[in-house]
Amino acid sequence: MTRRLAALLLAGLALSACGSQSPAAALRSWVTQSAFATAVTTLRTDASHALTALGDPATAPNELHTVCGVLNFDAQAANSSLPTPDAQATALLGRAYGEFGAATSLCYGAAHDAAKRARAEAELRGAAAILAEARARLGAAS
Repeated sequence: MTRRLAALLLAGLALSACGSQSPAAALRSWVTQSAFATAVTTLRTDASHALTALGDPATAPNELHTVCGVLNFDAQAANSSLPTPDAQATALLGRAYGEFGAATSLCYGAAHDAAKRARAEAELRGAAAILAEARARLGAAS
């Protein structure tokens, strides 16, 4: 009986050691599996398109809605990969994706209002800054 218990305990320890992963390795794995680099590139491209559209007063409302809608969709898709194995990175990414969403809401109603366009542009730049901070955190933690 004692032998069986000892064998079971050793087997359990051996199995638990097989599945352990450092926090940095877990974060690197998340970055790869979530296609984080692709999501960041997509969001930056979408934000650039939205900023261009917002900066041109001649942009038609339908075009503005389209570029902002694409950004909103891609921000939601990126958000669906959360959480990360790192709480700080998760918080930063959640804030960035949320800011992109808030900016797209402003963008939808900014077609004929210069002040709303400026606020939407500022929100987009703020979201991009938070995303850059999150990227730095991911780099440091992994």
